[in-house]
Amino acid sequence: MAVFDTPQEAFGILRPVCVQLTKVQTTENVERLQAQLQTVSDSALQELQEYVLFPLRFALKTPGPKRESLVQSVVQCITSILSTTCVKKQDLLQELFSELCLCLSSPSGLQPPAPLSEELKLTVIQALHVLMHSAYGDIILTLYQPSTLPHLGFAVSLLLALAEQEKAKQIKLAALKCLQVLILQCDCQEHHRPLDTVETRQCGNLFASFLPGISIALSRVITGDIKQGHMVTVSAIRLFYQTVCLVMADEQLATITQDEEKPSGEQSRLSELVVHRGPDWVKSTADKLSLLIHKIVEFASLHPHWKVRMELVELVHLLMLKCSQSLVESVGHLLKAVVGLVNDESNEVQSKCHEILRSIAELRTVAENRDLADVLSENLHSLATALPRLMNSQDDQGKFSTLSLLLGSLKLLGPKVSIVLNSAAHLQRLSKALMQVLELDVADVKIVEERRWGPEDSLGEPLGSLQHGKGQKKYFRFFIDERIFLLIQQVCRVLGYYGNLYLLVDHFMGLYNESVVYRKQAAMVLNELITGAAGLGVDVLHERETAVSTEDLKGTITSILEEYTDQANWYLTTSIDTEGTSDELTVKHSRVRAISRGAHSSSLISSSSPSSDPNPTIRSMNSNIWQICIQLEGVGCFAYVLGKEFRLLLVSVLYPVLEKAGDSTLLISQTATGTMVDVCRACGYDSVQNLINSNSDYLVNGISLNLRRVAHQPHASRVLEAMLRHSDASLLPLVEDVIRDVLSALDQFYDDRASSFLGVLSTLVAALVQWFVVVKGKEHPQEQNLEQQRKQGKGSVITPMVQEVEQFFLDYIKQKQIAEGNLPAMEEEEEEVQALPPEPEMDDSGAEGETPLPAHAQIAKDVMERCIHLLSDKSLRVRLKVLDVLEFCVIVLHLHENHLLPMAHRAWPALVTRLINDDPLVVLRAFKAEEGYETFAVTKPPQYQQPAP
Repeated sequence: MAVFDTPQEAFGILRPVCVQLTKVQTTENVERLQAQLQTVSDSALQELQEYVLFPLRFALKTPGPKRESLVQSVVQCITSILSTTCVKKQDLLQELFSELCLCLSSPSGLQPPAPLSEELKLTVIQALHVLMHSAYGDIILTLYQPSTLPHLGFAVSLLLALAEQEKAKQIKLAALKCLQVLILQCDCQEHHRPLDTVETRQCGNLFASFLPGISIALSRVITGDIKQGHMVTVSAIRLFYQTVCLVMADEQLATITQDEEKPSGEQSRLSELVVHRGPDWVKSTADKLSLLIHKIVEFASLHPHWKVRMELVELVHLLMLKCSQSLVESVGHLLKAVVGLVNDESNEVQSKCHEILRSIAELRTVAENRDLADVLSENLHSLATALPRLMNSQDDQGKFSTLSLLLGSLKLLGPKVSIVLNSAAHLQRLSKALMQVLELDVADVKIVEERRWGPEDSLGEPLGSLQHGKGQKKYFRFFIDERIFLLIQQVCRVLGYYGNLYLLVDHFMGLYNESVVYRKQAAMVLNELITGAAGLGVDVLHERETAVSTEDLKGTITSILEEYTDQANWYLTTSIDTEGTSDELTVKHSRVRAISRGAHSSSLISSSSPSSDPNPTIRSMNSNIWQICIQLEGVGCFAYVLGKEFRLLLVSVLYPVLEKAGDSTLLISQTATGTMVDVCRACGYDSVQNLINSNSDYLVNGISLNLRRVAHQPHASRVLEAMLRHSDASLLPLVEDVIRDVLSALDQFYDDRASSFLGVLSTLVAALVQWFVVVKGKEHPQEQNLEQQRKQGKGSVITPMVQEVEQFFLDYIKQKQIAEGNLPAMEEEEEEVQALPPEPEMDDSGAEGETPLPAHAQIAKDVMERCIHLLSDKSLRVRLKVLDVLEFCVIVLHLHENHLLPMAHRAWPALVTRLINDDPLVVLRAFKAEEGYETFAVTKPPQYQQPAP
């Protein structure tokens, strides 16, 4: 609490100290004055402000060298006085401003900052900061007159030199803050008098003289050593855009008239220092600022600290908001910054970028400004030209930034994208860039190797329990990061949303047909174009003028689907085997994998097609597989776009998709299955089973027609196989006639097409087991049957597998001894046979009165009849598949003993041959089939337990 509240009392206590300091300028006298000031109230000190400042100012102006400690004490005392009082006189403000600046200058004047201690520099900068805040009312504006321009320039140069050259972070920050106050852009908590339009323009005219020096020095600070700390960089960026907005604001420049551009009356050196912001000066300055802005953007956008990137976004915001016309040459760099940071790792930066892009879109700064649209169009062309090179040279983060810039440019152009793409040069550059960027890596041999093994799970359950059909994960040649592919998807969708759909589809269909090199990429782009044209899954800033009608979408989709399902593009070579050739070597190479997976058939099965390559390579087959998958994904996309309207196209689309669902290549089969799920969701079907059953009429008709010309349409059996795999028992009556056609075709083409027909028969009997034998929640049919036998006491306990194998070999040795004429063995065998109870005679007459077999059992019996004849086929693949089918047939017929046992009796000799004289894979598979026979033979009469002599 001050002791002296009146000026008279304060004067009495301060006068002796001030007189002593005026006579002798020492640090002790300054400290004594400082101590006395603590006893004086603020109001009393305000009345005595000039009197108290006089000895301090006199100490600073005394000629000759001074100790730094004295100067520092004097400046600290001045700061203390100014912090509690207001400067109300113009002369006092200007004199104090000059005297404090002189404390930092060198005596020679050649180097503005004197080689002083860091403490003294910091103290003087803080004193200047306090002086600017102590100016009362309009007094501060007296510093911003043409007559004070040299003083302002001197202070600006001193502070810039300190900010650029000093190592101490505190001095750098203090100098930048002081400069911010000097240009009247202070962001402190104290209340500052706002400037009106005339005053703002007056300050802009003055600081236009300093803009080159300020901007260049600040750009060096911003791009300086990262060790200076992020706060220095943030302060420098803020000061840069505040200064530029003060001088280059569009609103100010628009009010400058021709008369104001001329120097005012007096002809003096001061008037020559004033810059007149005419059109020529604005254009020249904007060109130079464009270089600095580009330099700042390139550095700050990659700065590791998020606050620097955030301040860069703020720079873009204010310059686009206030200087978009005067800095039109810099718009490209500014947009590059904000668009490149729209996917920044910092959530704060991301949200700020989105906010700025939306504000730009709402103000239609680009869409209604022809100059900016031209700049963006030119940048888009340059970026598309450089895109392939950048994709080949940058790392994934650089590629991500480049594509973010491309996407942001398209979004900002908005409806003008359509006009830009009318230029053949732009469209050609952009499309070829997309073709090169989307190039797939097709060198992975696993794509060809992975096959579909046996029947897959049914898709008959409701769609709610099924996973949505998603595109297969793709591996690209030029990038790995999945985010990059998502950006490219958005680029294509934005093109489809704003562009002329017919022009774009026609152009990319031309690339699709132009070369097989572009076919996969063009198909991916077409799929995304249609999705974007429908307005689905696309993020935009501007609404398009007119939406694409459903009829236009349907017509475009129909034409694309016709190209996709054309034989030359749909039936491609996807493996190295051909139907009907020997596969012994292939199977042997796959033996280990086959055994580990249950010893099912294991060779590479070809998709024989009219367009088969006689000498395919791994790369070409991988390429073909990916092309088919991308086209299948396109079908799912188109269904998503059209919704229930897509039902009209199912007549021409569903059959080819089911062909691929039955393909032996795992990737193709999985993609086709996912496509069917997408079609179900889009068309309103409850399940894939419902989709197939509802459209089974023309599917069955197509299969029947194609089975009559198997040589030209070899894939009909795949469609039936896919239908059986994905439907339920209600489908059987609809396809019963087709199954008869398949059996007839097998009888006719068993030499050439046995393997493919056996594939569909295997699926058929497996489906019969699932539909008519397997009970939900219970054991496998064989195990269930055995359990029922145990509970009902119909048979003895089944011996373990080891004992069965042992018994088999004992029987085999016994039969061999009989064949060699070993009579004792024969006699023992006869004794054993005589010891058996008499066999009941078969009542053939009873068979006539039996009820007819159910449809599914009759089908299984007919299939088993064919398989018995094929057990000794020369093809290893056929023999393996026959054994698979036989196992399922036994399961289906196990409840119809009078039909099963004679068939088993007929098959037994060939099965024994497979067990004792065949490839190890067949022997292993035959043991599994023989186990099924033993399951039912243990409770049957002896004539079905031993092979015929």
